[in-house]
Amino acid sequence: MLAAMSASPLPPRSPGDACARSSGDACPGALRLHRADDGALARIRIPGGILTIRQADALRQVAERFGDGELHLTSRGNVQVRGLPADCGAELAGLLGRAGLLPSARHERVRNVVASPLSGLDGLGAADVGPWLTGLDRLLCASDRLTALSGRFLFALDDGRGDVDALGADLALLGRGDGSALLRVGDTDAVLRVPASDAPRAALLAAGAFLDAARDTGAWRTKDLPGEVASALPDDVLRRLGQAGIAVAPGSHPRPPEALRPATGRLPGSRGEAALSVGVPLGRLNPAQWRLLSSAGGLRLTPWRGAVVTGIAPHRADSLLGALTEAGLITGPGSPWAGVGACVGQPGCAKSLADVRADAGAAVGPAGRLPVYWSGCERRCGHPHGEWIDVVATPDGHRISHVRGDRTTATSTVRDDPAALAAAVAAARGTHTAAPRGTHT
Repeated sequence: MLAAMSASPLPPRSPGDACARSSGDACPGALRLHRADDGALARIRIPGGILTIRQADALRQVAERFGDGELHLTSRGNVQVRGLPADCGAELAGLLGRAGLLPSARHERVRNVVASPLSGLDGLGAADVGPWLTGLDRLLCASDRLTALSGRFLFALDDGRGDVDALGADLALLGRGDGSALLRVGDTDAVLRVPASDAPRAALLAAGAFLDAARDTGAWRTKDLPGEVASALPDDVLRRLGQAGIAVAPGSHPRPPEALRPATGRLPGSRGEAALSVGVPLGRLNPAQWRLLSSAGGLRLTPWRGAVVTGIAPHRADSLLGALTEAGLITGPGSPWAGVGACVGQPGCAKSLADVRADAGAAVGPAGRLPVYWSGCERRCGHPHGEWIDVVATPDGHRISHVRGDRTTATSTVRDDPAALAAAVAAARGTHTAAPRGTHT
C-alpha cells in the first residue's frame, strides 16, 4: 500500500551523529571488536583508502580465515570484516600488523582520513594530496595528545576539486594551485590559508585545539560543540598556528553542497599508465572480486564504497575493465546498481527493522538520476551527503524521503508491497530536474 504524505521537515537523520560523551567511545577498530548479531566486527582504518598489494592480501586473509569471507567498504574508505569469532583478536592484530596496517596500536581508531581518490591521476586537482596524507598520518601516529580523539573524528584532504571537502569532515585541507593550502575547521565557510608544506602540521594543531575546546562539552566532533564554542574555534586555531610559526591568514571558501564521486570506467593515468574506477554494489566484495581488484595494480578505496585501480598498463585496461564488469562491479553509469547504497540491516544489526540489502536488491531497476540509500532504522548509518533519496525501514513500512542538504522532505510510505516499493523508489530517484553533473555515477 502506498500512502501519500505531505512535504515537511523530518527529525535529524542521524540522531547518534551529534551525541556527547555520555559514555566511552564505542567505535569499533581493528583491536577493539564490536559485537554484532552476525558475530564480531573489526573496522580497519586505511588513511586515504590507499592499500599496497600486500596489505590488500592481508585483508583478504583476515576475511577468509576469521570472518564471513567478504570485505565490507565504508563511507570513509575503510574496510570492515564481519562474522568474526570473539577470540580472534590476537591473531587478527598480528596479521594486520605484519602487513603494516597497524603502525600504532594506540592510534589505530583515530586514523580517520579521507582523501581525493583521483588526486595526482587525472590532472584536475590543484595539488597532489599524497604528501599531505603521508605527513598527516605520521604526525598523528606520533602524537600522544591525539589519542584522545574520538573514532568518529574525521580529517579530509581535498586536492581542490571539492569532492571530499563536501563530506562534512571535522578538519579539511584544500589544495590550491599557488603553493598554499586552505584549512577548514568544522562546518563553516571560514578557512585559514597556510603554506602547503605546513598543511599537515596545521591540521594536527587544529585537532589539538578541538580537544581543548571539547574538554568541558563532551563533544566527539566539531559539529557537537555548543554554538559559541564552535564559533570561537577557528580564531583559536588561527592564534595557535601563528604561535607555532606557521604563516596563516583568514579567508572564506564555501563548502561544496554535494560530493562529486569519481565517474566509473577508464580514467586517464599518469606517466602513460591507466586507471580504472569502479563501484561496489552495497559495498560488499567477495574474495574473487577483491583478488581481481587488488592484484591488478595500486588500490585506492573511495568514500563512496568504490575503488580506483592505478598503475595499469594501457594495453591491459580494457580487458581488466571487462573482467571487473563480469565480476559484478559497477563500471559505468548505466549499471542498475549505480548510486544504490544500504546499511548492513538485518540479520547483522539488532537495531534494524528490515533486511534492507535484500530490499534494495529487489528494488534495483534502471539507473536513477539521484542516489538512493536504504536504512534499517532512523540512525541511517553510513548515509551519503548532498542530495539523495532516503529509504528508511519503520514499524509502518518503508518511508521514502528526498534529502537536500539539511532538509528532509517525506514523499511516501510503502507497506508490505515490494512491487509498489520498487516503483516508488524509482519514481523518487527520477524527480531530480537539475542537469546531471559530469562526475556523478
